Amino acid sequence: MGLSIGIVGLPNVGKSTTFNALTKAQNAEAANYPFCTIEPNKAIVPVPDSRLGELAKIVQPERIQHSVVEFVDIAGLVRGASKGEGLGNQFLANIKEADMILHIVRCFEDSNITHVEGRIDPIGDIEIIELELLFADMASLQKRIEKLERESKAQKGANAQLAIAKELLAHLESNAPVKTFSKREDEAFITLNRELRFLTNKEIIYGANVSEEELEADNAFVAKVREHASKTGAIAIKLCAKIEEEMVGLEEQERVEFLASLGVKESGLEQIIREGFARLGLISYFTAGVKEVRAWTIRKGDSAPKAAGVIHKDFEKGFIRAETIAYEDFIKYGGETKAKEAGAMRTEGKDYIVQDGDVMHFRFNV
Repeated sequence: MGLSIGIVGLPNVGKSTTFNALTKAQNAEAANYPFCTIEPNKAIVPVPDSRLGELAKIVQPERIQHSVVEFVDIAGLVRGASKGEGLGNQFLANIKEADMILHIVRCFEDSNITHVEGRIDPIGDIEIIELELLFADMASLQKRIEKLERESKAQKGANAQLAIAKELLAHLESNAPVKTFSKREDEAFITLNRELRFLTNKEIIYGANVSEEELEADNAFVAKVREHASKTGAIAIKLCAKIEEEMVGLEEQERVEFLASLGVKESGLEQIIREGFARLGLISYFTAGVKEVRAWTIRKGDSAPKAAGVIHKDFEKGFIRAETIAYEDFIKYGGETKAKEAGAMRTEGKDYIVQDGDVMHFRFNV
């Protein structure tokens, strides 16, 4: 299991620059004109987690494997994207596959970088993109309603889904996103969402892209984005895409010192990944051996067998027990042997709910 985040925004707001920084490589062209990203770029990036380094100090493994996030850089959307403007349709389809959306918003002034709308207005930019996402949801829902109307004559189950679909369409036509629909817990809606993957039902993180000089204190643009996010149940994180890109290749200590010189403790992109995990209810557990120390991504509330299945499906099918040490105890006692001697290793069964940071060994039947 991994986290997939689609990066969206108007042209020239810093999406491709952000993508370059995320992937630690200059593999997404950043140019001062719309649609420079013609094909969606995908990249797998590690989830920052200092606990892996601490475990490695004790275990001395051959390698360290982080949990990962897949980022998808979507070409710049424009007004009318849902109707095909600016190659919009094909890019909107790619967003459907993402678990959540990172909406990069321009919060800086620079006369050398053109704005597709001819002004700097982050809330106006947000409204353009989100209206296009809403229109795209309406279009896919209308197609499904037409199909359900045909099926309802022969399939009883189609009637319930058709009723929900029509209610949802009326909701969208009032310019309200799917995430505010009152019947999202209804089984018929869940089925619809599983099939159509509504864009306006996804979690959103707003990446407020600022200049280097404005990274420490919020400017008026950032304040507006934060206010908008708080009203819609989203989150806003400030970053300077240019600075993030410049940090590519720096050693960890150099990065820390560089960020400190800018008056911040954590990079914006690290915050985005951390918040992405939190808002989707994802956690990590660890395996720690001489071959590798590794983080595995699961959902909060997953049982031990389900967590084992992330490593291999056979582990879940043949699960017997999980030998578990809390991360804090593993560090406190300096490894598995002493933790076991101190009684800090627990034997957990099928009903055990894995906790963030658990260090685990699974026993299973082949």
